[in-house]
Amino acid sequence: MSELTPLPNAKQVRELVEGLVGREIDVETGGTMIDPANGALVGVYVDRNLRLVAMCLLDVPLAAHLGAALGLVPAHVSAQAAELGELTTSLAENAGEILNVTASLLNDENAPHARLDRLYQPGEPLPNDLAPWVLAYVRRTDLTMHVPGYGTGSFSLLVV
Repeated sequence: MSELTPLPNAKQVRELVEGLVGREIDVETGGTMIDPANGALVGVYVDRNLRLVAMCLLDVPLAAHLGAALGLVPAHVSAQAAELGELTTSLAENAGEILNVTASLLNDENAPHARLDRLYQPGEPLPNDLAPWVLAYVRRTDLTMHVPGYGTGSFSLLVV
């Protein structure tokens, strides 16, 4: 556990995502906790000693919409991925890049350096040491995000 790792607020998350996709994002706090069993792209962040410090989850619709917005992919492609619950390779890579840059929100001068260690694709089971954290009541930011021109989905960032 790392009490030093900062928990970004909704404004920080919104500004980071807006900067990456180049468009305004609507964010609502108090979103639902994402259960990867229902389909989610999961990023796992570790410190220099490979200790778990945080996890970030994007449900499939949000991963598809953000991945499409980042890659300037037509909206119908992300809508189809969201409906099927599966990400294309390019949408998964683009959304994964957003999760990679999200590590910057977990770093400050008083915290151990955090980096993205691994991505788990939707439908890929989480290891037993990670799964319990996903729905745990730890320091977390759960958001509903709307990507104009694409659609809406859920975002969860938890610091363990």
